[in-house]
Amino acid sequence: MSNFQAGVLAGALRFAFGLPGPLRRLIAGTPIRLDGQDLHPEAQLLLKLAHLSGTDWRTKTASESRLDLELSSKLVAGPKITGVGTRELTIGEFAGRLYTPDGLAEGSALLIFYHGGGWVTGGLETHDNLCRFLAREAGVRVLAADYRLAPEYPFPAAVEDAAEVLRYAVAKAEDLGIDAKRIALGGDSAGGNLAAVTAHHAETDIAFLLLFYPGVDASVRRRSREIFGNGFFLTDEKMDWFLDQYSAGGADRHDPRLSIMLADDLSNLPPTYIATAGYDPLRDEGEAFAERLAAEGVPVVLRRHEGLFHGFANVLGVGGIFREAVSEAVGALRTGLALANSAQDVAETA
Repeated sequence: MSNFQAGVLAGALRFAFGLPGPLRRLIAGTPIRLDGQDLHPEAQLLLKLAHLSGTDWRTKTASESRLDLELSSKLVAGPKITGVGTRELTIGEFAGRLYTPDGLAEGSALLIFYHGGGWVTGGLETHDNLCRFLAREAGVRVLAADYRLAPEYPFPAAVEDAAEVLRYAVAKAEDLGIDAKRIALGGDSAGGNLAAVTAHHAETDIAFLLLFYPGVDASVRRRSREIFGNGFFLTDEKMDWFLDQYSAGGADRHDPRLSIMLADDLSNLPPTYIATAGYDPLRDEGEAFAERLAAEGVPVVLRRHEGLFHGFANVLGVGGIFREAVSEAVGALRTGLALANSAQDVAETA
């Protein structure tokens, strides 16, 4: 699909969200209630419009799935967020991008953000506006990277690349304009998995962990996969397909570098904010991960966004509830980095 066609569809989507409430409800259909929670009207409308336009995320080949995600990202990301400069980088054998809010002083904190997409899809462009939003609203530099994707590069290639990005940031701290002692890791979905795994194995202290609906346990099926496995963007079929592409048919699914929930000890992880979506097959494993962290003494905040579906962090251009959810995470990131900075100051003056 051409950029012109994508622009037309994006305009139609914004028009639909601008209609009066009763008309939006008519298009969205009868309210949906599952597991004691209502699907948010904006989420239901978006899902219905994606289905009607044929742009919902279906299980296809890797190349077709990548194109699907690129298209859906263009439709919901909104106009390019301003007030943020970018710099293209080369990290090892893959590309990276540094986002710097206008006027930000040297020596700032850094958020390394790993994009989602099931380790098979996604890249710098699909998550560009989200990284811009995180940088501008949190007042930090953000480093994103195009790590290698499956099935061409199966597990543990993405894990190795994620660790390389962290090593790069530490080694190039002065050139990047960041404080190497204030590095946070974050990501959505598969990117959240990579962020948590990288933090767990990091050779340097990580200041904060920001996770949007992370995949943390591929070894077991939890209840949310049964309830929300069809009709809410990320499907049960799609999850199985992603894991088959990434983990060679299941041989590695008990490896803690994929299923970090199976790690013997998680107490070394930094303060963590986990956002889950009520209508997400991954909901229960993300929340189980938060419980595990709390039990092992890790400061953790769990926020379930009832009524939203997997992938909401990329929906910054339509509706309001999605952006509100991301803004809440930004607030947690700002607070977490401020506390890390205060602790660093105390340590240096002790």
